[in-house]
Amino acid sequence: MRRGPLSSPGNQTVADAGERAIIAAIRRRLPAAPAWLAVGIGDDAAVVQPERGALEILTTDASIEGVHFNRRFSAPCDIGWKALAVNVSDVAAMGGAPRLALLSLALPADFPVADLDALLDGFIDMAREARVTLAGGNIARSPGPLMIDVTVTGTARPRRVLTRGGGRPGDALYVSGAVGAALAGLEWLRRSDRSPEVAASNTRLPEDAGLAECVRRYRRPTPRSRLGALLGRNRAANACMDLSDGLADAVDQMADASGTGAAIDAQTLPIPAAARRLFEDMGRDSIAAAVMGGDDYELLIAVPKRARGRFATVQRQTRGIPLTRIGELTLGPGTRLLRDGNVEPLPAGFVHF
Repeated sequence: MRRGPLSSPGNQTVADAGERAIIAAIRRRLPAAPAWLAVGIGDDAAVVQPERGALEILTTDASIEGVHFNRRFSAPCDIGWKALAVNVSDVAAMGGAPRLALLSLALPADFPVADLDALLDGFIDMAREARVTLAGGNIARSPGPLMIDVTVTGTARPRRVLTRGGGRPGDALYVSGAVGAALAGLEWLRRSDRSPEVAASNTRLPEDAGLAECVRRYRRPTPRSRLGALLGRNRAANACMDLSDGLADAVDQMADASGTGAAIDAQTLPIPAAARRLFEDMGRDSIAAAVMGGDDYELLIAVPKRARGRFATVQRQTRGIPLTRIGELTLGPGTRLLRDGNVEPLPAGFVHF
């Protein structure tokens, strides 16, 4: 792990370091600000020059310890990475390119400075990969768990924005990457956490290479930024959304927003073999588990017949990102799963309340 400017000998906490020292250290570790950021970290607010001719996309997500992450399962650097990645994924789902981020931290007073360093390492690594500029934020004391709130803005050209409500009956449904991988990784972490034979570590990985990749997908999701931007730029889709709360939830929400139904072919679902084995070992229906599980942060894409040539162009431009056709939007209401010649309701996705 890299040791950033905050690190110091001993067991220093954020209360020992103080807010001003933390903010100053964050400023020192960031790259030079782009010309369009007129005022950045350190003032009452950031001042940004808008991108000419572009629409602004804004999104925000909170990550709360005990709800969205567990420090026994994820190292601080992975927590920082993911806190930004989930917001970048939202911008990708809108067909935009991410531009800047605001980071607000509510830290327990006894939170170790070394862990904050590592969290910032992960956040900055994700920012560098996504080409996002950290423009400001806030630091406060939390009387309870660690909380991370991130806002990201992005840009898209007029008539190039994608929404979840633009789908039409007959649109083919595609999903990027794999589904169920993150849930399989989380379930392995939960099982190993209860096992006296596995040493406690928030960096541990299973020996099985397929399961290890599932754990990595849970800890460090890869937002499909390039794919989303190309879909929007090329007008290659009618609708798009990310799989933050699982494929089943995304299909249901897209169909509802679009005023359509949806039919999903269970045989086509790109579920990793290691995830299937784990779910079956747990006595769970592997297909139901994969579509209900969240944290995959892949894209669900509705492609009309007239845009399939443009979609094929996007596929060629994003080689290395699997895109699997899994079904279609339908005229009738309701979301259905087609399995072994039978039609059944699509399982419900994750809900927060």
